[in-house]
Amino acid sequence: MKKLIGWIIRFVPRRHLQRLSHVASRILGLIYRGNDVECPVCGATYRKFLPYGRFRSRDNALCPNCLSLERHRLMWLYLRDHTNFFTAPLKVLHIAPEFCFIKRFNELKNLDYFPADLESPLARVKLDVQNIPFDDNTFDVVFCNHTMEHVDNDIRAMQELYRVLKNGGWGIIISPINIQRKKTYEDPRITAPREREKHFGQHDHLREYGLDYPERLKKGGFKVETVDVLSGMDPGLVNRYALLTYDERTAEDLLYVVKKRNE
Repeated sequence: MKKLIGWIIRFVPRRHLQRLSHVASRILGLIYRGNDVECPVCGATYRKFLPYGRFRSRDNALCPNCLSLERHRLMWLYLRDHTNFFTAPLKVLHIAPEFCFIKRFNELKNLDYFPADLESPLARVKLDVQNIPFDDNTFDVVFCNHTMEHVDNDIRAMQELYRVLKNGGWGIIISPINIQRKKTYEDPRITAPREREKHFGQHDHLREYGLDYPERLKKGGFKVETVDVLSGMDPGLVNRYALLTYDERTAEDLLYVVKKRNE
């Protein structure tokens, strides 16, 4: 049974897992019941989390209840412990909102929350991140994770997020990064899904980011801070929240916090 569950988690597209999450979480919660790990996003506890990863399965990665992964739990901890996100009146634009966040952010009374996506039925606004239909200086906070690698013109998308962010506003923009690359690799001539998977790691990726990712965010206009949430964290909490250890981590597991300079 455990091997079957691991296979499903590894190969079934995550968008389908999200649709089945309410039913699946009850079943998987019984199989994995326990109190060794805790999801800070939803508060659920288990003996361990589920394996996840299509090409490189990671053990103890996916929360059965809310479907958070390590990067989502890191982001939640950062928002909780280092920002006023849960208390201040904020207008928030969230591009391609993650399933584990969307309901919880919607329920926060202090937020005017705009989950936005080109296709998702969960989105409050349908939009293309390269052409955002909001005025300049509209939002206090913007989130856009694991999206830039999918869009035709990522710098244009970053510029759009910068434009709609208020002066002094901030955001988090995370993308998958290959730490073996110093410079982002992209080639618009590569269009076939199999070739994109070969070159960029996934059939719908248009580029593979390298260590120059923060510099690309700066081209969008942002001031960029690379935040290591795990730095100084109690190792017991790292294990409790099933975050990636230093041996397992990549540049993707850092948070790229962007800010708009006062203009």
